[in-house]
Amino acid sequence: MNEAMTEAGAGTAPVDGGVPAEADEPAAAAPLGLPRDPTGVPAVDALVERLGEADHLPADGHLAVYEDVHRGLRAELSSLDAHPAPASRPHDPRS
Repeated sequence: MNEAMTEAGAGTAPVDGGVPAEADEPAAAAPLGLPRDPTGVPAVDALVERLGEADHLPADGHLAVYEDVHRGLRAELSSLDAHPAPASRPHDPRS
């Protein structure tokens, strides 16, 4: 056994074909540290910031956050297609 292998494997007991025991345990949740740039639309910015909640959840909790944010973003996009009500005209005193 060479010296590099001895140092790398120090403190880990191989199981099932030489895989260290720690490899079987899931890694703890850790933030990805990805920047979230503001869009200038407060509702969209709030939804994008909500994605940061997934950083503190285990992987099986990410889906609920992603689906919620996706629904919110779709609603914001759909609201852009809604036609605003026509502006009311001021009363014409000649009528």
